[in-house]
Amino acid sequence: MIAYVKGEIAELTEDNVVVEVAGVGFNVNISARVAQALPAVGEQVKLYTYTLVREDAFSLYGFLSRSELELFKKCITVSGIGPKGALAILSAMDADSLRYAILSGDVKAISKAQGIGARTAERLILELKDKVSYDDALIGLEVEREQGKDTPADGAEREAVEALTALGYGQAESLKAVRAVKDLDGMDSSAILKAALKNLF
Repeated sequence: MIAYVKGEIAELTEDNVVVEVAGVGFNVNISARVAQALPAVGEQVKLYTYTLVREDAFSLYGFLSRSELELFKKCITVSGIGPKGALAILSAMDADSLRYAILSGDVKAISKAQGIGARTAERLILELKDKVSYDDALIGLEVEREQGKDTPADGAEREAVEALTALGYGQAESLKAVRAVKDLDGMDSSAILKAALKNLF
């Protein structure tokens, strides 16, 4: 219903932000990670939103990127995980880490989220493993174009991941190794590959 809200931050807590748009304050539920990434009160922000409409509630859930919003929407399709549970998971781990955990079947990592037990984590992995693709995971390795950013490493990371999988490493393992490489700016795919290989030993 509401694709996004863009305006000034009027109030901010660890799980909620009020965004003022043309004199109207939109109350938006957010994860702890989004709260930490937001600018200060009085600054401008754009949040991609999911609208939940019930008989007794009209709630907005906000995210800094479309890819994170799409992952949230996938999570709430899982039985036993509602919007609060999905936000708890995205508070405990970022979207990229959650994708890796789903692809690699890492129950322990997901069950660290508040209110999410091992059985629920197993169900999440089982139901979403076929819905979170290799390309979805690669999105997190590239700079968010929605924020208008670009770096020389953009695309080189993808090539490095593909090279690792060609060498026989698993997709989740390759993604994790490349993601662990620091100071990517200015590095070509060959340099990233060499650094990632060190992370695998």
